[in-house]
Amino acid sequence: MKLGIIGTGALGSAIARDLVKAGYELVLSNSRGPDSLEDVALDLGPLAKPGTVRDAAAADVVFLAVRWNQVKSALTGLPPWGGRIVVDATNPVAAPAGRTSSEIVASLVPGARLVKAFNTLPPPLLLADPLKGEGHRVLFLSGDDHAARETVAQLIESIGFAPIDLGTLIEGGKLQQDPGGPLPRLDLVKFSKSR
Repeated sequence: MKLGIIGTGALGSAIARDLVKAGYELVLSNSRGPDSLEDVALDLGPLAKPGTVRDAAAADVVFLAVRWNQVKSALTGLPPWGGRIVVDATNPVAAPAGRTSSEIVASLVPGARLVKAFNTLPPPLLLADPLKGEGHRVLFLSGDDHAARETVAQLIESIGFAPIDLGTLIEGGKLQQDPGGPLPRLDLVKFSKSR
């Protein structure tokens, strides 16, 4: 599975580091272009390659990790999504009236299967050991496509976190959204069933 990341600030870089550590190949991208990512890619190792936003968006699973005010410009002018998975790791600056932020993102990626994930823990906790005591740190996810949620849950498990599926974008997205939801910034742990 090929992965792409749009946005390489603190959040995108933390996600990239976790994925590379788990052995995934990545295409890194930002608004400044591939040349600006040479040092980041070098630091992450041979599995991370700099590319354009278009290159990253062509991956099987694409992580959107830009600031809220950059979401629209980051997604403008990209080719059809054709059922690929987009992981929305963004958080709005203010709670949108009437819709969750992921519903807004979904409207900007027609044809994609959108999953909200990786937005509730701050980058330092994403980079910390996912094992905490006798359990695994929790990452929440939600989306309207069950198979896409399963794929993202498997990615979350493969990097050592415990996925908690909250259901649809409307229901789960409200719980995950920052500001507005009760789950952001909670450092929760899921214990194994044998406990």
